[in-house]
Amino acid sequence: MITRRVALVDQDKIGLGLSVFVSIESGDHSEAWLKTFADAVAAMPEVIEFYRMAGDVDYMLRVVVADMRAYDVFYKRLISTVALKNVTSRFAMEKIKSVTALPVPPLNAA
Repeated sequence: MITRRVALVDQDKIGLGLSVFVSIESGDHSEAWLKTFADAVAAMPEVIEFYRMAGDVDYMLRVVVADMRAYDVFYKRLISTVALKNVTSRFAMEKIKSVTALPVPPLNAA
């Protein structure tokens, strides 16, 4: 159940004050395209979460960077990896809740 132990670091205190949620739509849904894209994104340290989505967006990234200039550098690198249909960036203005503890259901006593 436990996959690893980590230390939680305050991203603002280490100079990573900008959180960005990036929605990506792809025109290509082939296995080869996804492998190329996933490998490229996995190699980007700014991406701290990466999901394949259901619905109108194909992929969602959570990105942390120092500032808008750093995001622009990241964005240019992202769009140069593979062909993307649409990329939408949403910038977090305030973190209201952030937890790492999962809502673990009670174990059945059987």
